[in-house]
Amino acid sequence: MSDTSDPRRRHSAPVVDGVGKSASRAMLRAVGFSDEDFTKPQVGIASTWSMVTPCNSHIHELAERARDGADGAGGKGVVFNTITISDGIANGTEGMKYSLVSREVIADSIETVAGCEGFDGLVAIGGCDKNMPGCVMGLARLNRPSVFVYGGTIQPGRNHTDIVSVFEAMGAHSRGDMDLIELKQIEETAIPGPGSCGGMYTANTMASAIEALGMSLPGSSAQEAVSQAKRADCEAAGAAVLELLERDIKPSDIMTREAFENAITVAIALGGSTNAVLHLIAMASTVGVELGLGDFTAIGRRVPVVADLRPSGRYMMSELVAIGGIQPLMKRLLNAGLLHGDCLTVTGRTLAENLAGVDDYPLDQNIVSPLDRPLKAESHLRILYGNLAPDGAVAKITGKEGTRFSGTARVFGSEEEAQARINDGSVVDGDVVVIRYEGPRGGPGMREMLTPTSAIMGRGLGNDVALITDGRFSGGSHGFVVGHVSPEAYDGGPLALVQDGDLITIDAEADTLEVELTDEELMRRRAAWRRPPPRYARGVLAKYARTVSSASTGAVTDLME
Repeated sequence: MSDTSDPRRRHSAPVVDGVGKSASRAMLRAVGFSDEDFTKPQVGIASTWSMVTPCNSHIHELAERARDGADGAGGKGVVFNTITISDGIANGTEGMKYSLVSREVIADSIETVAGCEGFDGLVAIGGCDKNMPGCVMGLARLNRPSVFVYGGTIQPGRNHTDIVSVFEAMGAHSRGDMDLIELKQIEETAIPGPGSCGGMYTANTMASAIEALGMSLPGSSAQEAVSQAKRADCEAAGAAVLELLERDIKPSDIMTREAFENAITVAIALGGSTNAVLHLIAMASTVGVELGLGDFTAIGRRVPVVADLRPSGRYMMSELVAIGGIQPLMKRLLNAGLLHGDCLTVTGRTLAENLAGVDDYPLDQNIVSPLDRPLKAESHLRILYGNLAPDGAVAKITGKEGTRFSGTARVFGSEEEAQARINDGSVVDGDVVVIRYEGPRGGPGMREMLTPTSAIMGRGLGNDVALITDGRFSGGSHGFVVGHVSPEAYDGGPLALVQDGDLITIDAEADTLEVELTDEELMRRRAAWRRPPPRYARGVLAKYARTVSSASTGAVTDLME
């Protein structure tokens, strides 16, 4: 019936080979398998297609292209779906609590389908933020020859707008600086079609980091969603899996400690999202690589920020695509000794070999600065410790906000409470907005604070108000913001003990986050503190809250004891 000696078919052969698997073959014939197909390696194509969000609305076509690529290289491609949610739609609502949860659901579902069906290799295609780490975590758990494909970035909206423009316009409207007509015009034109949010927000950050990690084909992270380049990328990914099967190259061969250092380096150089910290630690955990907050500090001391990209910079991802994407930047970093060139990638070649023929950026571009004339000499991703964050917190400080902020605490028990007080003008210059009980367990789900940070920026308070939270931030957030405060308030972390009027200092040079209280006062408050009841008793959010680890360990749900 088929060749059971083919080492490329070690997972599919037990499912379809021999007389005893006639029922399996009968089912597969009904979905298009021929006699010949049963002799081929099976390549699962994990598609995150959905009408839920423009980030993923085009991915069905891309999945079909990946299947064509696998078939053309001698495999049998099988498309299946996993989920997506939309951060941009859910931000500021209770529904956002499902966002980080979706990363785990995606990883679980890819593992579940591939493990059950016996796929020999995989392609996973992600668009919105959590799709990417979720896909890679699923591939890493299975540890079968695999390639990740980024769905691609969106084109700019009218007048160089994007989704963050809409959020900040809402803040400007609440301040009285923008009328409803102008707000509606921005709403109607900021999102022109398919693709992920257009700045160096979380989607483009994670796509770039995964390419640097070696799990995507060269160039995959810097292509527009609707482009021939992206369609070709998908076909090439399907074919690449067959080569990986031939050579038995698996994610564990690629996702090494050195490869994660490369991913961190590129994320920093691009001025990427704080979510890269959370997701890269989670991805490393899944493949058994030790990675922690301290690694971001150590690497950040030697890696400069050189890309002038949104949200803090001027340019959009599509403009970086037009000048060559991240490959020339990686070549510069490699030549400067800041990348490990001997890391294996999904091409079957090393990173240095992939970059050998890459040309530098055009001389007349202003998007990426030379390494010796950076926008910031050290990383913008700062890991802070102190009596408010004994296990660490993550700040995104570009320097435009300054590097130190002291102010009085304005304490809120949820994002909604804080948002209402920002909108009505209660939050004023000198405040440190504290949003707690939004951590992985307390939220549950660790919501992004894009709505309140955008409201702060929209109201013109970006340089005068800071925000700290045990939740996290969108890649589109900017300003003086600190998230991932650990331990979280729900677990009795010091953030639970802060009261209105307490003096809080954020120092991004000393990398500290402190509240001006004596140890004795903190102990007195701790003795009086009581954990609030869980917000959900049943369902996926309750299950997540019971199993999720701290943000400082990646907020994963399968952490080994």
